[in-house]
Amino acid sequence: MQQKDNSGGPFEPLMQDYEARRAAALAMGGPEKLARRAKPGVLNARERIDRLCDEGSFLESGLFGTSASNWADREKTPTDGKVAGFGKIEGRPVAVAANDFTVMGASSSSTNGRKLGHLKRVATQRGMPIVFLGESSGARMPDHMGSRGMGALLGNDPSQYQRMRETPWVAATLGFSYGSSSWYSVLSDFNVMRKGAILAVSSPLLASQATGEQVDAEEMGGWKLHAEVTGFADMVVDTDEEALAAIRKFLSYLPSHHKEAPPVVAVPEGSGDGMPEILAHLPPRRTQVYDVRKIVRTIVDRDSFFELKPRFGKVVVTGLARLDGRTVGILANNPLVKGGAMDTDACEKAASFVVLCDSFNIPLVLFVDTPGFLIGTTAERNRAPGKIMNFMQALQLATVPKISVILRKTYGQAYLNMGGGRNSDEVIAWPTAEVSFMDPQFGVKVVHGLAPGDPGFDEAFEAMNRDSLVWDAAAMYAVQSVIRPEETRDHLIRTLEIHRMRLTAGVGQHLMRAWPTSF
Repeated sequence: MQQKDNSGGPFEPLMQDYEARRAAALAMGGPEKLARRAKPGVLNARERIDRLCDEGSFLESGLFGTSASNWADREKTPTDGKVAGFGKIEGRPVAVAANDFTVMGASSSSTNGRKLGHLKRVATQRGMPIVFLGESSGARMPDHMGSRGMGALLGNDPSQYQRMRETPWVAATLGFSYGSSSWYSVLSDFNVMRKGAILAVSSPLLASQATGEQVDAEEMGGWKLHAEVTGFADMVVDTDEEALAAIRKFLSYLPSHHKEAPPVVAVPEGSGDGMPEILAHLPPRRTQVYDVRKIVRTIVDRDSFFELKPRFGKVVVTGLARLDGRTVGILANNPLVKGGAMDTDACEKAASFVVLCDSFNIPLVLFVDTPGFLIGTTAERNRAPGKIMNFMQALQLATVPKISVILRKTYGQAYLNMGGGRNSDEVIAWPTAEVSFMDPQFGVKVVHGLAPGDPGFDEAFEAMNRDSLVWDAAAMYAVQSVIRPEETRDHLIRTLEIHRMRLTAGVGQHLMRAWPTSF
């Protein structure tokens, strides 16, 4: 049936006004500003959404929003600087907010604050992830000066920055990100940062005025700082396109909300083909270093390992992967760095990752090879006891299945932190595993007062070293299974099948739903 032609009718002026307003909103900050962004290859807010979401799936909310604090700015604030709405990624619904830096630097105001609040409420109530595409100059001036301005800013949503982990939050830091844009980045479960972007509390100009010193933007909030020192950047990329692809991939491992299990995908051809040669990645002596990621990639489904925070806390490796098509969280000691001795950064990284996995029903697989925790004055000044116990607390509160695989050595408190002592549901070991309170060489010094070269040292060392082999732990059932290394993939798949949370449809108890995202 043909649609009736309404042109020339009594409502035509209103329809023309609608089209003009719609065109103005879609024009963002205007052609000149958009062209300046396009020249160096930086996407604008709408282009970012188009690349992120499935084609044609984005339904915008608040297209006609403008400044409500200063009516004189209405014509200059299309969408009030934030493009928001709902789309799909691989067919699954998501909520998306993209800061439009071409409109008043995407500064925060009462109208765009309401848009974000609406997105979060809908996403939480209806069970979908939220994606924040960050780039903002901070709070809008002068709208928020004075008590009236602050009342409008802070009174809009009392739970504005509350995380209860009902749904995944994901962020991309894609430009100058100050104020709320940086808050959402560090509140998120995954934050990907483009090189050249800045994440900080406030701009270098404001920081320079406050401190009286010249502040360099890169030193204050560049990608190296957040990838290597703060850990706020889970991944660093070169382009906007890579950042958006990373978000899509990260979400592919997670459920849409905390009351469902992660998705299951087909197992790639060739998965597990390297298992017969896996022992070649492990050096014969306990003091020799190696990259545990080679072992991880051999065991998990082909090309499925998605590493998080690779430049931060490098003593441990964390990432999402799949085993037999099912999502698992990988937490592994990495002897390539500091011999695998865990420091405070590693504890923070590990605890945060355990919280992520437990919050979204992802089983944990721990690969263990560590001489313990770094000790000494520096460690104590970095609050090592508190960080170690935060890590321990997170592991003990996690209610998802936890499987530990002892590859080589595990000593002292680190034995417990990496799943020993029933802190995992199953402890599996290779015949190469060693378990003790400390390295036998140090143990001989403590117990017998002997050092290498002293008479009697070799005999005492040999006895203590023999006692550290895995067989005594297996005999008393502290280790449930000792397996050949090449059996590890199949054994893990079967063990995870046994420990699947059938009574709750794959959903854990989420005891850490309010655990801080950055600590």
